[in-house]
Amino acid sequence: MAVEVDLSERARHLAAMADDILERLEATIRARKDNPAVRSYTASLFFQGRHKIAQKVGEEAVETVIAACSGEDQDIVPEAADLLFHLLILLADAGLSLDDVRRELARREGQSGHDEKAGRPLSFRPE
Repeated sequence: MAVEVDLSERARHLAAMADDILERLEATIRARKDNPAVRSYTASLFFQGRHKIAQKVGEEAVETVIAACSGEDQDIVPEAADLLFHLLILLADAGLSLDDVRRELARREGQSGHDEKAGRPLSFRPE
């Protein structure tokens, strides 16, 4: 059963703005993948391959956790931006998109996190 959420005008604006910037960033990343520029950091990650991209996602995730634990909440934002950026590169490398992630989140909506995890194949369950 889906839960309806009454978003305020500001919340709707922020949600639209977030989607807009993430979609623009995703389009730029795909363009760098399809037409690599010589001095493009993004293109260089695609050239280095999936393992390097995944390593960068891991590094940025750790930096986000460190920022979250530092006691300085404003430090989380730039690290979270780096994490999202590198995650979008990983998705593009895998031929996936934000829409794929949105569909997965929609599938899980209204479901207990414990139930969802219990339904995953064993190889995908966190310890």
